[in-house]
Amino acid sequence: MKNVRVAAVSLNQTPLAWESNFENIKQSLLECDKRGIQIVCFPELSISGYGCEDAFFSPFVGEKSLEILYSLLPYTRGKVVTLGLPLFFKGSVFNVNAVIVDGHLKGLVPKKFLAGDGVHYENRWFRPWENQALETVTLKVGSIAEDVKIGDYFFEIGGLKIGLEICEEAWVAQRVGASLSRKGVDIILNPSASHFAFGKQEVRKRFVIEGSRAFGVAYVYSNLLGNESGRIIFDGGALIASNGVLVMESPRFSFNDFEVYDSVIDVDANRIRRLQTASFKPELGFTEASQVTSEFNWKFLPPIRVKKNLPAWENVEPLKNEEFYRAVCLGLFDYLRKSRSHGFMVSLSGGVDSSVVTIMAVKCLAEAFKYLGKDKFVQKLKYMGPAVFKTDWDIQHVVKSLVTTVYQSSENSSVETKRAAQELSKELGTSFYDWSIAAVQENYKQIVETVIQRKLSWEADDIALQNIQARVRSPGIWMMANIKNALLLATSNRSEAAVGYATMDGDTSGGFSPIAGVDKSFLNKWLKWMNEIGPQGVGSMMSLKFVFMKPPTAELRPTKMQQTDESDLMPYDVLNAIEKEFIRDRQRPSDIVEVLKVDFPAHSVTDLAKYTIKFLTLWSRNQWKRERYAPAFHLDDESLDPKTWCRYPVLMSSFESEIHEIQEKYLKS
Repeated sequence: MKNVRVAAVSLNQTPLAWESNFENIKQSLLECDKRGIQIVCFPELSISGYGCEDAFFSPFVGEKSLEILYSLLPYTRGKVVTLGLPLFFKGSVFNVNAVIVDGHLKGLVPKKFLAGDGVHYENRWFRPWENQALETVTLKVGSIAEDVKIGDYFFEIGGLKIGLEICEEAWVAQRVGASLSRKGVDIILNPSASHFAFGKQEVRKRFVIEGSRAFGVAYVYSNLLGNESGRIIFDGGALIASNGVLVMESPRFSFNDFEVYDSVIDVDANRIRRLQTASFKPELGFTEASQVTSEFNWKFLPPIRVKKNLPAWENVEPLKNEEFYRAVCLGLFDYLRKSRSHGFMVSLSGGVDSSVVTIMAVKCLAEAFKYLGKDKFVQKLKYMGPAVFKTDWDIQHVVKSLVTTVYQSSENSSVETKRAAQELSKELGTSFYDWSIAAVQENYKQIVETVIQRKLSWEADDIALQNIQARVRSPGIWMMANIKNALLLATSNRSEAAVGYATMDGDTSGGFSPIAGVDKSFLNKWLKWMNEIGPQGVGSMMSLKFVFMKPPTAELRPTKMQQTDESDLMPYDVLNAIEKEFIRDRQRPSDIVEVLKVDFPAHSVTDLAKYTIKFLTLWSRNQWKRERYAPAFHLDDESLDPKTWCRYPVLMSSFESEIHEIQEKYLKS
C-alpha cells in the first residue's frame, strides 16, 4: 500500500495584497511541514487573489505574482505544491497553476474552461488554454531566467501520477478529470475559487465524490475563504475523496487567515479498483510529451483513519438559515477590516430589514471573537488603535464601541417600531440614539410649497411626501458615520430592488448593502427563526417579538392610511416567485401566470395576472435604481446586481406587448 498525506488549503486572500497573501501561503506551508503533509493543493489564483478584475490586464500584476511564486519556492521543499497566478504569455493572460516539486518549479497548467456565468467573468481577462496544447515559456525573475513547460500537462512524480482539474473544469460536461483518468493519473488536485451560494456545498461534494469514483483516483478540492474582494463570499469548504468515498470534509466559514485540511489516501487501493473496473479504457496513444517526470522521495505512511468532525450546525434544517447567518457574519467582518472601517452604522427603523442588518453587524464581531480568541481578534482590528481595546475590554465593550444604531422618527412613526428598535438595540448591546426628522422634513416641505405656491397634499403628492421623509434620514446618519469613520450599512433587500420599492438616497444610503442579495420573503422567515430558535450555539433573540407586532411597513404615509409593504406591492412570496421565474429562469411573462396558478392556488387568477403586470411595469422603470445600489453580498442562485449577475438596459420597453398578452388572456371579461 502507498499511503500519502495530502492537504487542501483554504486561504483568506485580498486582491493585490502581496505581503499578506505571501504570508498566508508561507504560514500554510510551514503548517504542512509540521504535519508531514507531502501534497498541498492551494486555491485558484491564490497568489494574486481571484478578484483582481481589470487589474489582471496590468503587466505588473503578472510580474509581481511571479516574484511571489519564486519567493515561496524555498518553503515548498519536501512537498508537491500547486499555486495559482495570472501569467502573461503570447500576448494574452492565462489563469495558471504552478506545479512545484521539492522546491523546484516543474510546470504551469493553464485553465481550459473559464467560468463565465453568474458572478464570474473570467473570459474578460483570461484566455482559455487549448486542449492538448504544449508549450514552453521563459520566466525571468530578478537574476533568474528559466524555461518552464506550460500547457495541458500531467506529472509523474516519484512514481505517482498527478493531474489538475481547475475549478470550472469540474463543472462542465467534458470534465478534464476524465482525460486525466485515461492517462492513469492517481491523484487529481482541484484548485478552486468557487463562490458561496445557498446549498452549493452539496453540489461540490457530489462532483468530488463522483470524480474520485468514476476516475478511479484520489481527489483533493481546495477553495478560497472569506470576503476576498467585496461582493463574493468564499466558504473555504475543502474536500478530499478517494475511491468514491469522502474521507475529509472541512468545516466552513473560518475566521482565520488560512486553514490546512489534510487526510491520508491510499494510492494502491485506487489503482487496484481501477484494474477491476472492466469499463476502464486507458488512453494508449497519448504522447509522452504531455507527461512531466520528476524524482521525489515519498514518505509512505501506515493506514490512518482521519475523522470527519463537522460542526453541529451543518446538520440542522433548514440549513439555509444557518448558512445565511454564518456567511454574512464572515463576509461583514472581512469587509469591516479590509475596508479599514471603524465600526458599523445602521438607521434602525424597527422593521425586518434594518433588524436583520443590525443583528449581523453585532454578530459578525461576536462570532469572530468567539472563533479567533482575544489576541487574534485584536490583531485583525489593530488598525483601529488603542481606543477600542482598552484595559480589561470584553466583546460587549467592542460591540458598543463599534456598532451604532439610530431610530429616526417622523410624525408617521409608530410606538411599536420605536420600541422594536429600542429593545433590539438593548439586547444586542449597541450604542443607540433616537432623534426626530420632523422639523427637517417640515422645513423642506415649506420651502417647496413657497416655490410652487400651493400646499402639498397626500392626494396629489403622495410619492414626493413619502420620499422626502426617507431622504432627510440620510444626511444625519451619514454625518454620524463620518464622525465615527464607520461603515454605513444600507438596509434594502432584493425584493425591493426588483420593483424599486426604495427611496434612492434615502433607505438605500450606505457604503455596503449586506441583504440586497436576498428576498424579503426569506428575511421574514429568517427573522422569525431567529426569534424562536436561532443558530446552533447562539440561540434565539427574544426582543424580535416586538418587530412582528406590526406587518412590514415603510411608515411614510400617515398612520390613518394603514400603509403596509404588501398592500403597496403584492404578497412578498408571490413577488419572489415572479422574480425567480422572470429574472432567474427567463420565462415568458404570460407563462409566469400559469406557474403562479399552480404555486398559489389561494389567489385568484385575476390577482396573479395583475401582480405579474405590476412586477413587469416596476421592473422596467427601476433599472436606474439597481445601477446605484451599494455593493451587496451574492448569497443566492440569483442576483440583481448589474455589475456581476443581471444586466438590463437603463432605458427599455415597459413590456407593453407582453402585458397586453396577459390582459387578453386573463383579464378580458
